[in-house]
Amino acid sequence: MSSIDSLWRPALILLLVAGGLSGCYVPGSDLLGAKFKSDGQLPADPIPRREPLSKKGNMPTYVVFGKRYYTLKSSAGFVERGIASWYGPQFHGKKTSNGEVFDMNRISAAHPTLPLPTYVRVTNLETGKQIVVRVNDRGPFKKNRVIDLSKAAATKLGIIAKGTGLVEVRAIDPGRPGQEPPKPQPIHGDLFIQVGAYGDPANARAMQGRILSQLGQKARIVPPAGSGRALYRVQVGPYKSVEETDTQAARISGMGIETYIIIQ
Repeated sequence: MSSIDSLWRPALILLLVAGGLSGCYVPGSDLLGAKFKSDGQLPADPIPRREPLSKKGNMPTYVVFGKRYYTLKSSAGFVERGIASWYGPQFHGKKTSNGEVFDMNRISAAHPTLPLPTYVRVTNLETGKQIVVRVNDRGPFKKNRVIDLSKAAATKLGIIAKGTGLVEVRAIDPGRPGQEPPKPQPIHGDLFIQVGAYGDPANARAMQGRILSQLGQKARIVPPAGSGRALYRVQVGPYKSVEETDTQAARISGMGIETYIIIQ
């Protein structure tokens, strides 16, 4: 079984082919880590190493399903939290965005904007489990997903049964061994849908009122924190499950409002 979050991928493959991308996979390469062993034991994580950017899959910008994405020039300091999904059998043996061959039984991942390849540490925020994956593909492009893991990676992280998981994605600099960040504490919190961030609190209150009148739900306004830009964030929730969050985010998107998932 594989996540429906990956049904976008045939469209992306056509896009990449149209862009003149071709493969650079080297048979026998261990960059993607070991496969599942014959006894079913999970493979070891790939070991981060310095690699040049792939010749394929690193276009500065591209469009999928009408949305434009901008590829990051560097992964330095990259950290994000959100919902992870996974992909497997229907793409097994097909080429990834950087031209390698996707093997669902290896530890790898897809990300919409990180440079290819990038090594990242993915933490399951509900259990504290961590894995290292090598990002060599583009996606996921389903709304409010931050990373698409291979079947092996999702199994090892413990999200294969649910199909999704709450994660932190943190880029790794292979040139700085031993510089691992503190392990995030497991969470048992809630999901919120952020529907806007405003410098003017009056605009935040206006969006809060719109959500109440059109959606029948209360939204909270989170005041500015820290020394950064003073923004008043409007968030709807809390929700206890990814499924409920997806349903409500779709309703809000139908109002012409961009959504962003907040994990607490």
